[in-house]
Amino acid sequence: MRDPFENGSMVTARRLIILMALICVVAVFMPLLTKAQSGTNLAIVNNSNWEIRHIYLSPTDQDNWGPNQLGEQSINAGDSKTINITCDGSEIKVIAENNDGCFLYKVVSCGSDATWTITNNIPADCGN
Repeated sequence: MRDPFENGSMVTARRLIILMALICVVAVFMPLLTKAQSGTNLAIVNNSNWEIRHIYLSPTDQDNWGPNQLGEQSINAGDSKTINITCDGSEIKVIAENNDGCFLYKVVSCGSDATWTITNNIPADCGN
């Protein structure tokens, strides 16, 4: 006589094997489907005569600047500020705007902490 639970056990075992295989496939391919992000702490040291009023971020190949990273704060001459940057690529462009409305640029590698020292010798883009 056949065991009435034998068929049910085989079906359950087969479903369990299929479920485990699907979980393994998802675990292997999920990192490939999601965009990797890395974080960078950027210390901005203002050794210039300018007040830095805004800090913006942009992909290196675009001019789509994000929101001001300083909020209502500024970085006065002789001061420094560290901001945390989340990057989608290997590099990100950091844009500083001084109190004259001029812009300074720096490309930062993502995934490792960095320091940007702003001095009076850095050429500023003042729209000229």
